[in-house]
Amino acid sequence: MLRHYIRIALRNLAKQKILTFVNVAGLSLGMACFSLILLFAVSEFSFDKFNKRAGQIYRVEERYTRDDGREAGIGELGVALAPAMKKAFPDVEEAVRLSNGRKMYMGGYNDVVQLNMVYADPGFLSMFSFPLLYGNKKALQDPYAVVITRSRARQLFGTEDAVGKTLPIKTDSEFHLFSVTAVAEDMPLNTSISFDVLGNYQYLEITDTDRVTSSAHWTRTYGDQTFVLLRPGSRLPQQRESLLKFRLPHFPEEVDAWRKTKRMPARYVLQPLLSLHTDTSVDGGSDTVDPKNIWILLGIAAGIVLIASINFTTLAIARSAGRAREVGVRKVVGGLRRQLIAQFLTESVLLSVLSSFLGWLLASALLPWFSQLAGRPLEFTTSLFPQLSWMLAGLTLLVGVLAGSYPALVLSGFNTVEVLKAKIRLGGSNLFTRSLVTVQFVLSIGLIIATVVMLRQVNYLRTKDLGLIKENTIVVHTRNIDATAAYPLFRQTLASRNEVLGVAASAIGLGEGQGQMGGMYDFSGKLAGVIEYPVDENFLPVMGLQLIAGRNFDRSITSDTVSNIIVNETLVHADLGLEPQQAIGQQIKTGVPPGSHAPLQYKTIIGVVRDFNFEPLNKKVRAQLFEMPVRFKPACFFVHLRAGDPTPVLDKMAATWKTISPDIPFSYSFLDEDLDRFYKSETRWGNIIACAGGISIFLACMGLFGLASLSAANRVKEIGIRKILGATAADIVGLLTGGFLRLVVLAAVIASPIAWMIMNRWLRDFAYRIDVGWWVFGVTALMAMGIAFLTIGLQAFRTARANPVKSLRVE
Repeated sequence: MLRHYIRIALRNLAKQKILTFVNVAGLSLGMACFSLILLFAVSEFSFDKFNKRAGQIYRVEERYTRDDGREAGIGELGVALAPAMKKAFPDVEEAVRLSNGRKMYMGGYNDVVQLNMVYADPGFLSMFSFPLLYGNKKALQDPYAVVITRSRARQLFGTEDAVGKTLPIKTDSEFHLFSVTAVAEDMPLNTSISFDVLGNYQYLEITDTDRVTSSAHWTRTYGDQTFVLLRPGSRLPQQRESLLKFRLPHFPEEVDAWRKTKRMPARYVLQPLLSLHTDTSVDGGSDTVDPKNIWILLGIAAGIVLIASINFTTLAIARSAGRAREVGVRKVVGGLRRQLIAQFLTESVLLSVLSSFLGWLLASALLPWFSQLAGRPLEFTTSLFPQLSWMLAGLTLLVGVLAGSYPALVLSGFNTVEVLKAKIRLGGSNLFTRSLVTVQFVLSIGLIIATVVMLRQVNYLRTKDLGLIKENTIVVHTRNIDATAAYPLFRQTLASRNEVLGVAASAIGLGEGQGQMGGMYDFSGKLAGVIEYPVDENFLPVMGLQLIAGRNFDRSITSDTVSNIIVNETLVHADLGLEPQQAIGQQIKTGVPPGSHAPLQYKTIIGVVRDFNFEPLNKKVRAQLFEMPVRFKPACFFVHLRAGDPTPVLDKMAATWKTISPDIPFSYSFLDEDLDRFYKSETRWGNIIACAGGISIFLACMGLFGLASLSAANRVKEIGIRKILGATAADIVGLLTGGFLRLVVLAAVIASPIAWMIMNRWLRDFAYRIDVGWWVFGVTALMAMGIAFLTIGLQAFRTARANPVKSLRVE
């Protein structure tokens, strides 16, 4: 019987080639979109699950309350935290520090290459489940030992088995020799921790003077994360009092603040490893994604499949006018209703299976483009994502059954006598089918509104005045050279160039991925966090930062390099409660001077700069201070140019760089691009939703085409009589399109307030945002009406030109 159903289904589908093509094309496109988005969502939610003891691994974060009342966290904490936690808590089986990844130059067998290197304590390989192809879990016992991945072993040595080989790595201004003690499998796609080369953290403790001296000062951070492996059944994550008692001895200033305000400025929290990728409230560490956005994206994907399924339903009803006599004949010869339902459902499921297969092929072809759009490598693999198979199979069956159920029930319920006498009218289904098309356009118009708002917000983020000069500013990256010695020569060489307006240096960069130097300050017993920027005396004028009180640094004044600082407006207004002029000469206790074992020291404010946005615009400007230390090692040079072609200056900079560091390639970026990368996530979401909106409106128009076909089939006699009585083609087009355009208007009325509410909630995550203007809704509605009119108008015009004599003969 099933074989018979399939044979009849194939015969009917082949007979109506155009409607079958429209059905299959729409469903294939919908299934392809859903498959890609499902792959992305499954990938995002599977991060770090490959670790065998993922449920026992936690990252230590510092939790605090922001000025807006919301809680936030910092995942990059002090050097001394990991060994102290392992010593203080019996439940901590292992504790490791993990440094921020840095691009380091390494000597391969062909050339010098730049690879991502991180440092970790020796217990890292036992805590995390990164498979080792060669070597063992004790590979990081020596400070000069490194672990490299399989692909990097081939790149550096031409072979995978690189154990025992020597690897030159430039860790400061010179190359140092490291020994490869293990080779790891390449990093999985769904990991929050990634490296090309893994070094021993003990090497930093030996060679990095700042880290060594800051081990006694917990307020100084260098971008290191601390992970702990808890014993099975440990309740330490819920023991807030234990974590608080552990913290207080190391932050005596917070004890004083608690006694005065009865409120702790910050506390330690254990963050599960499995939430690292989806907890956007914590700064530092790996990239995060808001799970709310993933669910929204899945909802959009489901909406697209729903639109495609609605198309299937409306088109099935549209062609049912031509299959009514077939139903009547089947009933006369003894066909039961359940048999007819089974026949129509077989057609539906067959179409769904065919569409899913074609959709999977289309998704595979589009995967490289979608991976680029999503900002991460993706691949259809059941080894990483075994749940994909049953999810897509279940969706295929569900779409087939749901999309075919209503047409099957309607067609199988036709009265035999009325069918054979050609008295069947499908007008009873109009309300249902019109409701379906209205739902389609509600989804489509909502997506278009969301796209417009997101793209406008991203454009606002990119073009807003940040309070500094970002255009025509080149950033030269100097972490791998002796920047202290190179800076005077570099600056002197460029000073004679007419195109160069200024050169400055900073120990901290600006933009995405540049990191920050966090510290604490105390003013009259009030303890708060601050972002510190060691800079030279040229930084403020070159970057266009405006002094609103006081003066700039002057290297000829000794106190400027020892105890004087410049702060921003936020620190003065919000934290000190002073006006800028009143803050000049005030003293605050702050920082751990690099190379010093001293506690918080008194610093004198000599200047106040206007606030500028050094973080993404979803955050308000935080307290910030600038200092000009005697021992100053720049991480980057900022070169501000006149507007024009930067190529001649870049060539001169490259030539100067070659004389300074001939074995290290010249590395630079443009400051405006570095800052724009803050918003790569918003740009990515905007592009994905724009694509989804375009696809949904296309599929909705296919649904309108089906509904127009249904309407024309039901009104053949009426249209013929109207034409005989003198109605023009324009009158007929207006008759057929008017009702559908009213559906689009109704959809716009329903979608607009829903989209306004959702997008306003999305915009609330930004400290600086646009206003959603009313014109967005009007323009979107007009655009949807225009597209709908073109779609229906073509079908209506073809119907209006039909010969009325033939139409009446058909009836």
